[in-house]
Amino acid sequence: MSLIVVGNLDDELYGDVAQYDTQGVALKKYTKLSAAVAVAASSALLFTACSPGGEPTTDNEADQGVAEGQQYTVEPEDTGKADLGDIETAEGTISVGMEQDFTSYNNMMADNYSTYNSQIADRISGGFNYFGTDGTIYPDEEFGTIEVESEDPLVVKYTINDDAVWSDGTPITAADYIFKWAVENPRTVDSNDETVFTPVSTTFGEYVPNAPEGDPDGKEFTITYDEPYADWQLVVDRALPAHVVAEQSGLSMEELIEAARNNDGDALAEAAEFWNTGWNVTNALPDEALIPSSGPYVLTDFSPGQSVTLTANENYWGTPAATQTLTVRIASADTHVQALQNGDMNAIEPQATVDTLEQLEGLGDQAIVHQYAQMTYEHLDFNHAADSLFGDSYELRQAFALCVPRQQIIDNLIKPLNPDAEVLNAREYFNFQDEYQEVIDYSYDGSYDEVDIEAAADLIEQSGVDTPTVRIGYAAPNPRREQTVSMIKDSCDEAGFDIQDYGAQDFFGPGGGLSSGDWDVALFAWAGSGQIVSGRNISHTDGAQNDAQYSNEDVDAAWDIAASTVDPEVHLEQRKEVEKLHWDTLYNIPLYTHPGIAANSADIANVRSTATQSGLQWNIEQWVRPEAEAE
Repeated sequence: MSLIVVGNLDDELYGDVAQYDTQGVALKKYTKLSAAVAVAASSALLFTACSPGGEPTTDNEADQGVAEGQQYTVEPEDTGKADLGDIETAEGTISVGMEQDFTSYNNMMADNYSTYNSQIADRISGGFNYFGTDGTIYPDEEFGTIEVESEDPLVVKYTINDDAVWSDGTPITAADYIFKWAVENPRTVDSNDETVFTPVSTTFGEYVPNAPEGDPDGKEFTITYDEPYADWQLVVDRALPAHVVAEQSGLSMEELIEAARNNDGDALAEAAEFWNTGWNVTNALPDEALIPSSGPYVLTDFSPGQSVTLTANENYWGTPAATQTLTVRIASADTHVQALQNGDMNAIEPQATVDTLEQLEGLGDQAIVHQYAQMTYEHLDFNHAADSLFGDSYELRQAFALCVPRQQIIDNLIKPLNPDAEVLNAREYFNFQDEYQEVIDYSYDGSYDEVDIEAAADLIEQSGVDTPTVRIGYAAPNPRREQTVSMIKDSCDEAGFDIQDYGAQDFFGPGGGLSSGDWDVALFAWAGSGQIVSGRNISHTDGAQNDAQYSNEDVDAAWDIAASTVDPEVHLEQRKEVEKLHWDTLYNIPLYTHPGIAANSADIANVRSTATQSGLQWNIEQWVRPEAEAE
C-alpha cells in the first residue's frame, strides 16, 4: 500500500501512509470548526485488533442520519461507517464535484495514484479495511477477515467473504492477491533484470518475500513477513481483477499465477503491459468486461472533462448502495459553489478559501457546511535531480527557503479560515498531534522562520548562478496556489531569483510536469490517514513516489529502521531523525496543515466528511435523499 502519505482534491497526493468532521446530516444548516485529533493508537500497535475508538474529529451536534427506512444515529465518538441495517437501494441520482479528470481504473499505477482517481476507485473496490474519519483503521468484514496466526515470524491469514464476486460474477479469490503481490514485488523482473510493473508502492513485495500461500481458486490466503513491518495492516489493500489481466495477456489463470509466484517478468510481459496502460482512460471507458467492480458501484459512463457515472452494483453481496446512481461532475473548483446552489452538484469539497466560505454561508438553509482540520500538509518540493537547478546547489535551496514568506502565506490565506493556523515545521507530524513539539524541538532550529532577503541574495551570489529561474509547478487552475506563487515571487525576486508560475492542468497527470521532471519547485500537498511510515515511499531513495529524486543514505537508513519494527518508541525516534535530516539537507519546505471546507445540499442525508485522505465521498454509498423510494 502506498500513503495518499499521492494528486489532488487540492492537489493532495496519496503516498504510502499514506492518497478528508463527522456529520450525519440533520436537515438544517450548521457550521462548526473542528479540531483534529491525534491519530488513534490502534494503527501503531501490531497485534491490537482494529476497532472503533479515538476522539471524534468534530464536535457536531447533529450526527444522525434521517433517511426514512435508513435512519441511523452516529454517536460523537464513532468515526467509522454507521450500520444502515437492512436497506434497499433508492432510485435517483446524487451528484458530487471533482476538480480534475478521471484518468484510470487502475489507481494503483504510479502515475495514476491521485485523490481524484482514488475517489472513483474506492466506489468500485472492496477491501479488508478502511480509514475512519480520524485515521482509525476499521475492518470491513463484509469483504473479509484478517487473523494474525503468528507474531514471530509475522504470519497473517486473510479470508475473503464466500459470497464476494466481481460484478461480472467471477469469484474474488486468492488469485487476485497472488497477482497483486507480483505486481508490487520489485523482484518481478525480466531477463534484463528490469522490473516490468509500475506500481505506486512495492511494500507488499519488499516485506513479504514469498507469494501468498493458498489455493488460487480459494477464498483464503496467508502471507509471511521476513521481518516486522510498521504498517502491516495496510499492506493488503485493493486488488485488481487477475482474470481480466490473464485474458488480456493471452495467459490462462494457471499460467498467470505460476509466473506471478516465480517472479517471471518475461512470462508476465504482456500482463504488465496491460496492467500499466490497459486501464487508462482517454476518450471513453474501457469495455465493460475489462472494468468489473468489487464494491457497491460499477463504472457505467465517462465524458472526458465533464463527468463520471457510477451505478449500483447488482452483484454486490454486502450492504447495497443507498442511492442507485452517482454522477461525479468534473469542473474547476471556482464553479462548485454555484453548481451546488443550482443543484447541479449535491456535494462539494472545494479549496478552502475565505471567498468560498462566505459563498457557502450565503446559501443559508439550502446547504450544510462542514469546517474541519485535515491530515494534509502543503509544501514546496525541490527537484533534486542532478541536472536540475537545486539538485546540486544547497546554497540555492537555502536562498529560496530564506525568501519564501511562509508566515505571510499563512496570515493571508489560511488564518482567515482558521485563526489558530500556524506555520508547519514538520512533514511526518501535524501540529495538532501530541508529538509535534518534541519532533520540531529535535529537528528544526528556526533558521527559516523569518524572511531574510539579504542573506538569500548573498547565497545566490555564492552559488555563481546569475538570476536563477525557478519554475514553480502545480495543478492549475488553483486560486490559493496562484496567490502563494505570487507572494513567493514578490519576495524571492527581490533576493535575485526569477520566479515563474508554472501551473498547468496536467501537472500531476501521466506524462505531466511532475513525472517528467520539468519543474524546479513543485507546490502541492501530501494527504495522510495515520500510517506510520508513509513518508518512506516519498523520500527514500527507492521510494516509488520519490518524484523529487531525493537521495540520502542516512534518511534511507532511518526509514528502514522505522519500517522494520512495531515499537512506537522506535517509530518516533527514527521519524524525528528523518525530520532533522530533511531540514539539514532542505529536502523540501513545509508550509501549513490544510483547513477543510465541504458542503452538501440539505436534502442529502448521511453525508460525513473526514480529516483523512479519503475525502468527503468516503461513505458516499450511504448517502440518500430521505424522500427517495427504494427499488
